[in-house]
Amino acid sequence: MTTELVLALQLLLAHTLTDFVLQPKSLILQKRRLKIRSPFLYLHSLLAGLLTYLIIHDWSLWGVAIIITVTHFAIDLWKLSQASDSLGYFLLDQLFHVLVLLGVWLYLTNNFMEIIPFIEALFTSETVLVILIGYLLVIFPVGFIIGKATQRWQEEIATEAGAFPSLEKAGRYIGIFERILVLTFILTNNFAAIGFLIAAKSILRFSDKGKADARKQTEYVLIGTLMSFALTIIIGFLMRVLVG
Repeated sequence: MTTELVLALQLLLAHTLTDFVLQPKSLILQKRRLKIRSPFLYLHSLLAGLLTYLIIHDWSLWGVAIIITVTHFAIDLWKLSQASDSLGYFLLDQLFHVLVLLGVWLYLTNNFMEIIPFIEALFTSETVLVILIGYLLVIFPVGFIIGKATQRWQEEIATEAGAFPSLEKAGRYIGIFERILVLTFILTNNFAAIGFLIAAKSILRFSDKGKADARKQTEYVLIGTLMSFALTIIIGFLMRVLVG
């Protein structure tokens, strides 16, 4: 394992320990309530810098600890100033932290000049492009096609109120994740896992047989599932052919 990779893992370890392992819910709520007046906000930020310094264990890099402390404080304060603690703000918060870690890593490894060549190599790689396009296809266009193809059956089994009896957008997200898993299984030669995925979904989705229109709902879900799997499998095998 190269020194550069070890350094990246050390930075990520320090961040993970700080933001997840050593940040109990009660103190997160304190930060949310008191914001800049929260004692834990300051302690948490200091801990981020200190843990990074200790895990890297290069005592000449005390400046890195200061940078991590200050940026961690600023990013967390930005998140606390938002009106809601939504998933979107959480992901942005983590993205900002990771970008800071990336900047620190690039500085310590003197790899700033490699950024543009790396990006160019990434987007001129046939394998990368095929994989990127393949996942985008199964996440977006395939879901749209299935939705349109099964729309008449969804309307047929809709309730009197005109809504399909399900959690909002639950079927859409289930379909996205199952297609991601199926495509990943195909690209990694884990074909048997696809069968387990179908079986697991069948148990969860078809277990309630006593309610009205259960057969229609079962048939609707089965049609959507088979279409989802079929299209993803086709895309997966085309990707395998293209990448050789």
